[in-house]
Amino acid sequence: MFTLDDPRAIASSLKAFAELSRRRKAAPFRSARPMLNCYVNRAGRQLPEQQRARLEAARDELRVLFGRPRK
Repeated sequence: MFTLDDPRAIASSLKAFAELSRRRKAAPFRSARPMLNCYVNRAGRQLPEQQRARLEAARDELRVLFGRPRK
C-alpha cells in the first residue's frame, strides 16, 4: 500500500484498512495516521525523497478523506 504512486490511493487504502480493523482502540483516523508515520519513521534516511514527498501528500489526503482540514 505504501509503494503506490498516487497519494490519494495510499490514503484511501489506509482508510479502508483502519475502518475494517477490529483490533483498533481509537477512531479510524487515529489508527491510520500512525501506520503512515511508522512506515516513514522506519524507513528513515533510506526513503527516497520522491517517495517521502508522496507519503507526505498522502498525510494531507488522509485528513481530507476523514473530513478534517488540511494542514
